[in-house]
Amino acid sequence: MLSSIAVALLFLTCTTLTLSLLLVLAEKWILNYGPCSIDVNNGQKKLDVLGGSSLLGSLAENEIFIPSACGGRGSCAYCKVKVLNGGGPVSPIESPYLSDQEIKDKVRLSCQVKVRQDIKVEIPDELFKAKRFQAVASSKKMLTYDTMELGLDLKEPGQIDFKAGQYIQLESAPYKGRDSVIRAYSISSLPSDQNRIELIMRRVPEGICTTWAFDHLEAGERIFFSGPYGEFKLQNTKAPAVFIAGGSGMAPIWSILRDMQERKISKKSIYFFSGRTFDDLFFTDELRALEKTLPDFKYIPCLTREPEDSGWTGERQRIPEVLPRYIPDASEYEAYLCGSSALIEACCAGLSRLGLKDEKMYFDKFE
Repeated sequence: MLSSIAVALLFLTCTTLTLSLLLVLAEKWILNYGPCSIDVNNGQKKLDVLGGSSLLGSLAENEIFIPSACGGRGSCAYCKVKVLNGGGPVSPIESPYLSDQEIKDKVRLSCQVKVRQDIKVEIPDELFKAKRFQAVASSKKMLTYDTMELGLDLKEPGQIDFKAGQYIQLESAPYKGRDSVIRAYSISSLPSDQNRIELIMRRVPEGICTTWAFDHLEAGERIFFSGPYGEFKLQNTKAPAVFIAGGSGMAPIWSILRDMQERKISKKSIYFFSGRTFDDLFFTDELRALEKTLPDFKYIPCLTREPEDSGWTGERQRIPEVLPRYIPDASEYEAYLCGSSALIEACCAGLSRLGLKDEKMYFDKFE
């Protein structure tokens, strides 16, 4: 049996270890969850936050909405900001999405930076204009078998100020055990209509957000989104423009073209739209009408899998193969592309072969 002295020593040792563990836990709690400050743009805004959350979440709680489409998993790379001090080392999750130059410039994925101490960050000024909006789903209109136009009437705030080509971050509602997610969608409506926005959504098989929007969202339901975001917009030049899109990539181009018409912008322009079959086309009548009202504008739909006996008399090849017939020399053009990575990369390569410089290619790539 243990002597009373041994028992006392054992008790003292356990007590000391317990106190040490408590001190370590207390220190960790203070480090991770104590008050911290976030200095934004060299004092332009100073935030007092409770440590422990991500930088992305801490900024959002203070109404600074950094774009993010992956729910904070570090897989979309939308949420890049400069962390000048206090961000800790770059994590293995971030490094694949950051170039050597970005790492040198202290660019980080804000969803992967934990606020554990005072932090200094630098974000683009336009993100201060992004807000969180409450809206009502006012219309759902099927444009094709898998593409829908969703109309949202704004409630709080009641107006949005955006440029044609920008996008918003839509928040889905939970359904059937699925958590809410955030996804990016380009605005397809006109900037002059500030009380309402329209989105063009293409169904993604097993997609959480599109399944919610197509199958569960009812007219009159409340919706939340943040924005506007993005620098995809028409440049203020006289250069002729080539527009390229596929599927729901129509959205920002549709907004830009009608904005050009409304503001009487005179610019030679040609729009190539990629689809598999005739059933993938939408807004065809409207775009043909635009050819008559928008000076020097031409619309070229390109179908890659249309049956030979369908009676289709338009283009049947991929856009890179069609481009030289309409633009043999693209050196004076600007290009605006929106759609899948494969479409954009193939078309950019095709435009390069026709003489278009990389710095004149503007794109909104769907990952």
